[in-house]
Amino acid sequence: MNGSTNFFEYVIQILPQLLKGMSLTIQMTVYSLVLAMIVGIVSCMFTISKVKVLNWISATYLSIIRGTPLMVQAFFIYFGITSALDIRISIFTASVIVLCLNAGAYLSEIFRSGILAVNKGQMEAARSLGLPHSVAMRKIILPQAIRIVIPSVVNQFIITLKDTSILSVIGCAELMFEGKQIIARNLRSFETYAIIAIMYYILITIMTKVSKIIERRLANDKGKS
Repeated sequence: MNGSTNFFEYVIQILPQLLKGMSLTIQMTVYSLVLAMIVGIVSCMFTISKVKVLNWISATYLSIIRGTPLMVQAFFIYFGITSALDIRISIFTASVIVLCLNAGAYLSEIFRSGILAVNKGQMEAARSLGLPHSVAMRKIILPQAIRIVIPSVVNQFIITLKDTSILSVIGCAELMFEGKQIIARNLRSFETYAIIAIMYYILITIMTKVSKIIERRLANDKGKS
């Protein structure tokens, strides 16, 4: 790549490689967040369970994830665990696992706070009508809790999208990694990082707009009901 090209020509030159990294970033974010939602709900159920063993499992998981940096978690899972167990997993798989476990811990606390925010009388009324606890939780409590936590959940989605950039440290060819590869060839760091920042900004803006649309629709549905 010629260092004498102007900014717009430079964008055209590097855009295909950055779009490739952006595609992988989106894939990682989607896969990890789908799994993180499941992990978060399960961890939340463990936390509010009356079974002490489940409480301990959840508390240990949350403490480890929230008490260590994402970069350390990435190195530990991709290099540490695979070496200790003598197994090989792809960088993409390791990245999804890291993001899933990390986001799942924070989503667990978000879901728990949402459940606690629902009036306790809702559960008592459901139980008085003969509904089992699990059914009352699934049919009555969780739908209300989801409405409450949507802004916080979307915020965590955005944080996870940003966190994908950290995984370039283990060689994951996401957007930031591809940017570093380009800079290593032409040393045009200012322009390259500016373009990457714009691409992240566009993704996050889209996510924010979509979340606001969902919030409005849920609010309208609640008003009609």
